[in-house]
Amino acid sequence: MSVRLSRRALLKYAGATFALFASPAAGVFAADGSLLALRVWPAEEYTRITFESRHKLIFRHLLLKDPERLVVDMEGVDLESVLLNLFGKVLADDPYIKLIRAGQNRPGVVRVVVELKAEIAPQLFTIEPVAEYGHRLVIDLYPTTPIDPLLALIQKSSPMDAAAGDAPDAATTTVTAVPDAQPVQAGRAAARRDAAPVKRPKVSRLFTVALDPGHGGEDPGAIGRRGSREKDVTLSIARRLKRKIDGTPGMRAMLTRDGDYFVPLAQRVKRARQVQADLFVSVHADAFVKPEARGSSVFVLSEKGASSSAARWLAQRENDSDLIGGINLAKQDSHLARTLLDLSQAATINDSIKLGRAVLAALGGINTLHKGSVEQAGFAVLKAPDIPSILVETAFISNPEEEARLNDNAYQEKMADAILRGIRRYFDDNPPMQRAPVARAG
Repeated sequence: MSVRLSRRALLKYAGATFALFASPAAGVFAADGSLLALRVWPAEEYTRITFESRHKLIFRHLLLKDPERLVVDMEGVDLESVLLNLFGKVLADDPYIKLIRAGQNRPGVVRVVVELKAEIAPQLFTIEPVAEYGHRLVIDLYPTTPIDPLLALIQKSSPMDAAAGDAPDAATTTVTAVPDAQPVQAGRAAARRDAAPVKRPKVSRLFTVALDPGHGGEDPGAIGRRGSREKDVTLSIARRLKRKIDGTPGMRAMLTRDGDYFVPLAQRVKRARQVQADLFVSVHADAFVKPEARGSSVFVLSEKGASSSAARWLAQRENDSDLIGGINLAKQDSHLARTLLDLSQAATINDSIKLGRAVLAALGGINTLHKGSVEQAGFAVLKAPDIPSILVETAFISNPEEEARLNDNAYQEKMADAILRGIRRYFDDNPPMQRAPVARAG
């Protein structure tokens, strides 16, 4: 299992400018250098490799070509524990990794070689212990050309075909309580339209809904008594909702994540803005300290503080997702950060409340409401300055009865149907207007 490199590669490696951080004291890792875990999270956007240890992982890395490889040397790590954790971690369909192998490079240093399928742009960083995790070394393997969310959305289906649906007449489309299919006009409709089927001109604009399945990858979210993970439930419901939206004339949806991988909160907002989404809906299934807590809730952003202590507590839990999932602080988009921190978005919050009320009313038809009104708190994921945004707590995964329902396919369908009804009601009452240009991220 030893790693073999050519003489030229070894010389290149020895002369690399990557700094090797000296361990703070000789023998500090001798007591326990075992690796707690090695996890691989493959996705089209990027693949993440995480090494977890009881102590801080000291490392250096180097990219090699012909063939493409990423070499990582780690100090004070036991080789046997690395090899044990490597077994079965790489899937055949991983977009970026062929295999991962390891060997003893020299005393006290284990070399890990990641054989790659294509050229990548890696990001490596460490994370201090948080929640249930120890020290982590994170290796993110990004494509050299980042995936464009808007291009990916367009390529998945023909927007105009999706808008036209199955209308028998190519010149007209029948719409019932869905967004106005006429060309976008400035301002909003002054009066509510009749819900009866009416003939509309052929659709010339699609209304885009960004769906955000909460958590993912390293961040499991809340965990129920039976072991259900919030990240799995939210992705399943969001996928069902996406299919329903895509099947609705005049509408389409995109997912901020479409797999089990971590997406930082600011990136979720950025992706919604990149596709010029008309709405942003974040889907969650949280836990509370008391298992009897139950019901569905809808939250929007607050500029003035939380509407309740529970809302403030929940917002803090959700905002901690970046700490748990692990973000590279050195690579954060400062322009986006300034945009999100310096908001004048009273109008957007007002529209978010309208959307929240419509969705909450629909949720009340299938589940108990935890609170009968839309709540507000400082959720980082709701800070798009120009997109009405809501966070839907579908139910409490910490409640055994609701946990069982959240894992039921039929109930997930009902939940997706209810959210869609709320979205359609909002669009029916508030057809999206031509928004004033706002500097878009990306």
